[in-house]
Amino acid sequence: MNAQIESKPKLSKILSPSIIALLIMVILVGMGEKMAERFLPLYLMALGGGALSIGLLNGMDNLLSALYSFPGGYLSDKIGYKKALVVFNLMAITGYSVVLFIPTWWGVLIGAIFFISWTAISLPAVMSMVSSIFPKNRRTMGVTLHSLVRRFPMALGPIFGGVLIQIFGITKGIHIAFSIAIGFAVLAIILEWIFITETPKPMNNSSNLRESIHRIPQNLWHLLVADILIRFAEQIPYAFVVVWAVILHGITPVQFGILTSIEMATAVLIYIPVAYFADKYSKKPFIVITFGFFTAFPFILLFSKTFGMLVVAFIIRGLKEFGEPTRKALIMDLAPEDAKAKTFGTYYLIRDVIVSLAAFGGAILWGLGPSIGPITNFLVAGIFGIIGTLYFLFFGKDLKNLENIEQNLNTYKRE
Repeated sequence: MNAQIESKPKLSKILSPSIIALLIMVILVGMGEKMAERFLPLYLMALGGGALSIGLLNGMDNLLSALYSFPGGYLSDKIGYKKALVVFNLMAITGYSVVLFIPTWWGVLIGAIFFISWTAISLPAVMSMVSSIFPKNRRTMGVTLHSLVRRFPMALGPIFGGVLIQIFGITKGIHIAFSIAIGFAVLAIILEWIFITETPKPMNNSSNLRESIHRIPQNLWHLLVADILIRFAEQIPYAFVVVWAVILHGITPVQFGILTSIEMATAVLIYIPVAYFADKYSKKPFIVITFGFFTAFPFILLFSKTFGMLVVAFIIRGLKEFGEPTRKALIMDLAPEDAKAKTFGTYYLIRDVIVSLAAFGGAILWGLGPSIGPITNFLVAGIFGIIGTLYFLFFGKDLKNLENIEQNLNTYKRE
């Protein structure tokens, strides 16, 4: 009985000063990022940048999100996640300052190099911190807390940014938003430095990407392959969902905004209960279910031509977050102990570089014509989802599977 009582995690352990500081940092930096970032296309146009500058900004976001993952993980393993997070926040402050002091469209693009992919470059450090602080049977809950809290600035940041632009105009409103973002980032650095603690541990400090790829365990490769296939299912129709709803089926922009809110609310509601059961039992079933929702979404879209049916589709889209924190926790479980952040970054680098091709493929399929383009786009996306789900179902393993296999082998050797 005493052993069972001691095994239950205390709330004070889950919400340690380091974790609280991390979550506050996510809110502060996220608010600063989302207040201004969402309105950068309007700011670029106000500065005379035109459509080309907007396209360059979007392309930079996708490319840097992929390329920053590995160096973000390497730096975290090299100097520790605490110092790495400070460095990444200083990068964001540098980018915001460039935008403020060089009020030209090309100044925005230069500044964006430092701040637009803050989430991508900092995520390996955050996952390494969660992996270090939480025991293996509570990692999913730790990742879930991060994912849950990250939704608040995503939802509130654009609202505050929009209010600033409404009151002060595009140029001045953006400048005020970036000034606030700098203040938030400075406060986040102070909180990190004071409250985040880190236990030194031996690290593999090699910066060789080839070596990092070579060290990815086989079971993590299985997850990565399945994840790439599933992200093709997501990204092939991603940019065209709004076209399908608003242009082809007469859904108003306000209604589409409501659909997005329904998606986010669905995701938030399922995070904590799923994390509890994923930590208590095996992670694999929850990831398989997640991949199933990714797969179902494009198929359901084919029949979603009214607002009511689109509500159903976007609930399904929200449910795709069912096991996303669980998947991230499994990456950290399977990654080598001396290179958690670097392996996480390498995983995302490989995945996102390959998946970036899906957007181009989706555009080609959509361009086949209004009669067959959307249908082909959604069907191909769904087929990728089916293949990815089945692949992980048959080949994927999690830590509990591996521990059971090891126990069986030890029992067999003793016999």
